[in-house]
Amino acid sequence: MAEIIKRNKALAVSPLKASQTMGAALAFLGIKDTIAMLHGAQGCTAYGKIFLIGHFREPVPLQTTAMDQVSTVMGADTNVVEGLATICAKNAPALIGLPTTGLAETEGSDTAGSVNVFRKEHPEHDGTAIVAVETPDYAGSLEAGFAKAVTAMIDKLVPEAEEKGGDPASDRVTVLVNGALSPGDIEEVKEIVEAFGLEPVVLPDLSGSLDGHLADADFSPLTTGGTDIAEFARLHEARATLVIGESLSHAADLLAARTGVPEHRFAHLMGLDAVDAFIDTLRRISGRDVPARLSRQRAQLQDAMLDAHFHLGMVKMAVAADPDLLKAYGALVHGMGAELSVAVAPSNAPVLKSVPCEAVKIGDLEDLEKLSRAAGVELVIGNAHCAATAERLEVPLHRAGFPQFDRMGAPAKVSVGYRGSRQVLFDLGNLMIEAEPATLAPYRSIYAQDGADDAASSAAEGM
Repeated sequence: MAEIIKRNKALAVSPLKASQTMGAALAFLGIKDTIAMLHGAQGCTAYGKIFLIGHFREPVPLQTTAMDQVSTVMGADTNVVEGLATICAKNAPALIGLPTTGLAETEGSDTAGSVNVFRKEHPEHDGTAIVAVETPDYAGSLEAGFAKAVTAMIDKLVPEAEEKGGDPASDRVTVLVNGALSPGDIEEVKEIVEAFGLEPVVLPDLSGSLDGHLADADFSPLTTGGTDIAEFARLHEARATLVIGESLSHAADLLAARTGVPEHRFAHLMGLDAVDAFIDTLRRISGRDVPARLSRQRAQLQDAMLDAHFHLGMVKMAVAADPDLLKAYGALVHGMGAELSVAVAPSNAPVLKSVPCEAVKIGDLEDLEKLSRAAGVELVIGNAHCAATAERLEVPLHRAGFPQFDRMGAPAKVSVGYRGSRQVLFDLGNLMIEAEPATLAPYRSIYAQDGADDAASSAAEGM
């Protein structure tokens, strides 16, 4: 069990984390015809929007309650009511997500009360669902905010089932995904589930909204894909629920209590053991044999593990990521014989105790750099903010997590399943190959080579 080393300084010198507010907004972006309105100052929304657009390279619909100096002191509840009314009148969304920021939480805003006032004053907009969630950015991280938003959506939109236990004859399977999965990862999970003849209902489904596709319309103020809000009312009809990520434990508990659908939980889907467990669960749920395509992919991952272990075995690595992602990468590299010498997370979570290392530091990029230098780390795994750290350490960086604004294609990357795990091993192995010291120059005898050249020169001069 890893020791958790808590913060020992009053501030983050070089922040590692993305905020809870951004994580909640990201979760709402996985629901069709939705927009998130951040309750806070304009700068809070603008800051988050910059990173979301830089990472996904897509338009991201976000709004703000635009708190200023006056509303911060006198109360900003009116801003919430007016903002909701304006969005509903102009865009008629299916859902409005209302995550708070540190400013709103410090001011003491009553978002739930504001929503109640809005419902009384504007009954004409009862068709739009509103989900408020408390996500101050001075606590938690993107992963925690994402999980809170998923929990809040289940609480608000999933009714208590009259008959609990799910439908054993249904082909529908609910899949709760954490904030660590990219749109490409979610697409891979859906394809694996569909390979067993099952119909996955993913919550939230970023693979339909932020996968990088050209929409029919030139512009949309709302999300152009994702899970339909009507699916929440049908979750009790599923045969099973698959939960990916321990950060979703509260969301999974609430969904199980509301629907009674049998559930299966997975910490992550990286590496042979983790994916085997997922595939075997689908085999038992569906009653079908494992498709030959997946068996082939498993054999390919095994071969990749054999090839990569020559370059990854005994390598000292550092991972800086949110807890669920840290657990996933830690398990993957540990299984390859690498040494997880440094593990840094921006916030604490129960899953960190099971990370395969001696200790996990709750800290920032300054902690990552100091610990990595002392441990002699040879490779760093983390988001784009880790690039400068890796450069100063003179070691390669494998980009993982959010944000990745200095490279294209982050949303399309697949790191889960047999195929995704295989590609991650190739990427890590290639980084180590490039970082390995150059081999010795071939020995060339001065007598065999230079002598021949001299003889040739002499013969030429004599002619």
